[in-house]
Amino acid sequence: MSNNVSVIGGEPLGQQSKSATDLRPRIAVLGCGYWGRNLVRNLQAIGNLAMVCEPNDKAREEAKRIAPDTRLESDFQAALSDQSIEGIMLATPAETHFPLGTKCLEAGKHLFVEKPLTLGVDDGRSLTRMAAERGLVLMVGHLLEYHPAVIKLRELLRNNYFGKVCYLYSSRLNFGKIRTEENALWSFAPHDIAVILRLVGQLPLEVTCVGGNYITSHLADVTVSTLHFANGVRGHIHVSWLHPFKEQKLVLVGTDRMAVFDDTKTENKLTVFDQSVEWQERTPIPKKGAIHAQSLDPAEPLRVECEHFIECIRTGAQPLTDGQSGVDVLRILTALQQSLKQNGAPVSLSDVL
Repeated sequence: MSNNVSVIGGEPLGQQSKSATDLRPRIAVLGCGYWGRNLVRNLQAIGNLAMVCEPNDKAREEAKRIAPDTRLESDFQAALSDQSIEGIMLATPAETHFPLGTKCLEAGKHLFVEKPLTLGVDDGRSLTRMAAERGLVLMVGHLLEYHPAVIKLRELLRNNYFGKVCYLYSSRLNFGKIRTEENALWSFAPHDIAVILRLVGQLPLEVTCVGGNYITSHLADVTVSTLHFANGVRGHIHVSWLHPFKEQKLVLVGTDRMAVFDDTKTENKLTVFDQSVEWQERTPIPKKGAIHAQSLDPAEPLRVECEHFIECIRTGAQPLTDGQSGVDVLRILTALQQSLKQNGAPVSLSDVL
């Protein structure tokens, strides 16, 4: 980190509004369930965890195991009323994000919200506006944007390493953790949408989505989405929790080179292929070259994300994944959901205000 700006992936995120000191903002985590326990673990490790609020007895015991010396509460109000708590990380069900997030901001707390920011675009805008009016940090947990592989891809794109980008394809597939509250699109796709938007650098003009309901009649277990961008790039997203094996890949195809980010690998997660197409006598000829595994920072993405939230509180910097980025993802999810309901009919993003 610079002394004057907060940086992720080599890009300044905002000027400081107060001096960066050795202060350790006191953070409370609301929810210590499936994902919240990971936030608790990381905040405990970096020394900023002050409280965990969890109404479930079993989950509260898990919090005690991870952070034995941390104050545990069963009522979320304990964090809201404690003046020593500066920030709150919200890891509760998505339908609670707006009402709980509103209470956190009204209490003057900096706020981190796991994805999705809310379940509605208007609610997301409301939280974003409220945070800005109060001078509070609002950050969304788009975790993949803090992954070293994605940060490296952004660096390569800035250097025009791939030539003109043709398309990106992401797959987030698994067997298990079948939701009954939200479909696979809303559960799995926010991460991929956020990364594709960051890599392309603009919002799509139009989206399409198709899928199938096999377990619960009203919820899609698998969806295939396409984002159409003004610069000609296409983004394709395939998500499913009804798949025989786990796959988490992002493929980027450019006119000069191609790349694969495979997050299921323990090493060599990002690989660049010196592959392109050349025209010879009006015939397209595939040109295959070397394959290069990229050297990546070994940092855990969630640790980087938590540290970034802390740094933004300390310095007043704008988070990389701020409220507006959360709203952008919500607009696309909403448009994709409309297309899904219309059996894949194209939906213009301009229709989702």
